Amino acid sequence: MKRMEEMILSEGKVLPGGVLKVGSFLNQQVDTNFMREIGDEIARLYKDDGATKILTIESSGIPIAISAGFAMGLPVVYAKKNKSSNVSGDVYYTPVKSFTHGDTNNVVVAKEYISPEDRVLIVDDFLAHGSALTGLIDIVDQAGAALVGCVAAIEKGFQLGGDKLREQGYRVESLAIVDEMTDDGITFRPQY
Repeated sequence: MKRMEEMILSEGKVLPGGVLKVGSFLNQQVDTNFMREIGDEIARLYKDDGATKILTIESSGIPIAISAGFAMGLPVVYAKKNKSSNVSGDVYYTPVKSFTHGDTNNVVVAKEYISPEDRVLIVDDFLAHGSALTGLIDIVDQAGAALVGCVAAIEKGFQLGGDKLREQGYRVESLAIVDEMTDDGITFRPQY
């Protein structure tokens, strides 16, 4: 998505440790007009795949998933990073390591929200090493649901998570793939 690349170049900031800060438009302050474009692009990519639900992980993936849900007319389910008092009954759970935070969370989804009849599209903000998507794929598998694919708003191609998932046979679409980030600039993987 050319517009995603333009937003990253104009508003993104490269921070030490391989961090790309896009808080001004994607995951702390949300540009709602741009989010509508993101939802429309995800809907275009997966329009023929028969998804019945969108699955994401809290918290930065939620605005992107909701935008896709609006564009596709689908409900959105999000995995909580810890079981809390408002998640009752049986749950699917899986450990997910966070690249940004450097910790591991046991993410949970109540079993009532994903069933074997569902066709699930996974949506997240970043794809780096692939831990979040791998965890969400595990939840879809635990539910006996079908996975139609995964979408990341931004993929850090140099961290190889997306390539590994594709090699395993999963359909992974990223709206922008960053192949290199330095103090001198950002290089994107051609996708057009």
